[in-house]
Amino acid sequence: MQTPDLDQLDTAILACLQADARTIAETIGAKVGLSAAAVQRRIKRLREAGVIEREVAILSPEALGLNMTFVVMVEMERENLAVLDAFRRQVLTDDCVQQCYYVTGNADFVLIVTCPDMAGFEAFTRRMFFENPNVRHFTTSVAMDRVKVGLDLPLGP
Repeated sequence: MQTPDLDQLDTAILACLQADARTIAETIGAKVGLSAAAVQRRIKRLREAGVIEREVAILSPEALGLNMTFVVMVEMERENLAVLDAFRRQVLTDDCVQQCYYVTGNADFVLIVTCPDMAGFEAFTRRMFFENPNVRHFTTSVAMDRVKVGLDLPLGP
């Protein structure tokens, strides 16, 4: 995908939407100095260009009883495309996996996993790792505190 040319107005609109995706075009326009119609046209263009991938609600894990977060480093048995792609597909279908990164270094993947409790995490490890003959090793760290969680991207100075 080619990176679209973004001007200062696009960046300002994106900053408003990153802070609160429900902000209406009139409010954004007042902040950035554009009409609501111009803001809507720019947002439409940013969506079509793939700059805005999707707009979601951010839920509280604690309010939903998902009290534990784990950072899991996963080392695969064989590093070939079929094994890596199969693991990617498995990760994509598991609701406990919040984020997954294919990485360099000692591990092949880093997962951010949310579960209600240790029993839930044990069930997760059974289905994702112990029942998968292509997983050589995994190491888990338990998050003690959510210091910073988000997907906001830096948009410049």
